Amino acid sequence: MIPSLGLAAAIDYPATRKADVIEEIHGTKVPDPYRWLEDDNAEETKAWVAAQNRVTEDFLAAIPQRGEIRKRLADLWNFERTAAPQEYGGRWFFTHNTGLQNQSVLKVSETMDGEGRELLDPNKLSEDGTVALANFQPSEDGKLLAYSISRGGSDWNEILVRDVATGKETGDHLKWVKFSGMSWAKDGSGFYYSRYDEPAAGAALTQKNEFQKLCFHKIGTPQAEDKLIYERKDHPKWGFGGGLTEDGKFLVIHVTEGTDPKNRFFYRDASKPESPVVELLADADASYDFIGNRDGVFYFRTDLDAPRHRVIAIDVAKPDRAAWKEIIPQGKDLLQGATSVGGYLVCEYLRDAKSAVTVHDMAGKFVREVSLPGIGSAGGFEGREKDKETFYSFTGFTDPGAIYRYDLATGESKLWKRPKVGFDSDAYETKQVFVTSKDGTKVPLFIVHKKGITLDGSSRVLLSGYGGFNISVGPGFSIGRAVWLERGGIFALANLRGGGEYGSEWHLAGTRLRKQNVFDDFIACGEWLVKEKYTVPGRLAIQGGSNGGLLVGACMTQRPDLFGAALPAVGVMDMLRFHKFTIGWAWEKDYGSAENPEEFQALLKYSPYHVLKPGTRYPATMVTTADHDDRVVPAHSFKFAARLQECQAKDGPPVLIRIDTSAGHGAGTALSKMIDKTADEWAFLESVLKKD
Repeated sequence: MIPSLGLAAAIDYPATRKADVIEEIHGTKVPDPYRWLEDDNAEETKAWVAAQNRVTEDFLAAIPQRGEIRKRLADLWNFERTAAPQEYGGRWFFTHNTGLQNQSVLKVSETMDGEGRELLDPNKLSEDGTVALANFQPSEDGKLLAYSISRGGSDWNEILVRDVATGKETGDHLKWVKFSGMSWAKDGSGFYYSRYDEPAAGAALTQKNEFQKLCFHKIGTPQAEDKLIYERKDHPKWGFGGGLTEDGKFLVIHVTEGTDPKNRFFYRDASKPESPVVELLADADASYDFIGNRDGVFYFRTDLDAPRHRVIAIDVAKPDRAAWKEIIPQGKDLLQGATSVGGYLVCEYLRDAKSAVTVHDMAGKFVREVSLPGIGSAGGFEGREKDKETFYSFTGFTDPGAIYRYDLATGESKLWKRPKVGFDSDAYETKQVFVTSKDGTKVPLFIVHKKGITLDGSSRVLLSGYGGFNISVGPGFSIGRAVWLERGGIFALANLRGGGEYGSEWHLAGTRLRKQNVFDDFIACGEWLVKEKYTVPGRLAIQGGSNGGLLVGACMTQRPDLFGAALPAVGVMDMLRFHKFTIGWAWEKDYGSAENPEEFQALLKYSPYHVLKPGTRYPATMVTTADHDDRVVPAHSFKFAARLQECQAKDGPPVLIRIDTSAGHGAGTALSKMIDKTADEWAFLESVLKKD
């Protein structure tokens, strides 16, 4: 048993070897004493991981409420849920979970509302539920299913093919696939996909991912015979995604470079297999999102000359910019997405981080606004030219959500499926406020809590955010958050610069040399919650994952006095070396690079691993990562936790690291592991946040 949950002195941390590693970068000497932890295959690293996990488990096991929190999470998560169906060849494909299945099961039905039969159960692919269905795509006639699986949470996928009628495998098996979809040929003879070369032995989870290739796999042939469709040996960092247009006339090639929103689009005449690739949008001067086509006219959502996006049309027979047509102009709200379905353009907008949806004809004429059930997030509206209706989902912070059928001609929405969750949504309320950041910028902040609370600073508050890569975060239901709310906590979500909530200008304001704006926004939200008496610093916790993990790491090191606890998950913590592993180089468009002298100085000023100072009283912290995370390699968390344990004040609160096994960056994580992790996080927070 641990004598006192509040003191670091009560914890006997594992001894962590410090190495005399000093690297000189642009004339600055930078110590890196825990670089040896980057070698995830080393026995010393494995022993360190095991020792840290033992200390963390001992601490968590001593928290009385841990078991009841886990039980409530499991009880609340035990509800039936079904995803929106997709129709191919008269068959309807959808995923379904009975409640506590680690992975949802893919089903197929002959009718839209049928119960369906099991087509693929990922739970049968491993004993512990750690093999996940990453993606699936039926052929147009619904006879074959291409699907990708991920093992242990890795970004690496394997693609297999199954006969839909018999449920039997065809024997097709593709490896070294990452960041790829599958696009079938119209005749079902095969599909397009993207892959990398096989990495060096033992380096699959750390080696740089470069030189992606677009290939075509013919059913019934070995991967070695797949046809190379497109590659660019002169551009190792270009990534490719290929797909046929609905009419089968064009192969559209989406060209990306890392996470830069500015991209390229090429195409090829699909009726002539050896026809040249045409570089339609080759300048990477803006963000382009292919919506669809009508014959030779391509529709794109773009932020070219429109930071909040607009819709344009390009006739490939007259590709000069002077001939481009604006279909839907930029408005006051962010055009977050657009789809073409049933002869209509459906536009999904963000209004102060909340969803609004409009319908237009293909010429851009406004038809109607979709009447949504309330304040929340809507998504879906996918389909094909022949469809008369489409499906969309809608959810909010306290609304478990539902799936609706939408009649494109009449604009009528009909409920299709609503899950039954044992959570009393009516007992809670959501509000949105706007917090003034350090430089005067207004930052949206959602706050969710039980109705009738007293603002006297007595509540535990969990503040979350992301703030990066043009990604928008908004209202959405979470079982974990629901349990946090039930136990008296308040949840707050900040929409920070660096995200995409207000378009490209909002995103760029939180990138590279402006990244500090993101941290200032988050800190301002924390200060506002204290000022308005929602909480006090000792009861204020912060949480974020991936880029959000960096957010937490930076803010807890810049303002350790403001926060009582921190939960940085799979975070980017070493800002000087992130580009040296797997896909890390792709983040330079947002972060900058230590290879650039000016950006190096900016990165060094906030890099969580490097700015830690010995003897500082940092918030109680539980770092979380996973051994198969090949997106943000676990070395980031290993090094940060080791250095934080070293620097924490002797009378400071605990610093732990929880390292999951057979799990990755988050996608496809087994439900049982999600429940365990969330229970441990909430138990940790309840044990370390001040009670008085």
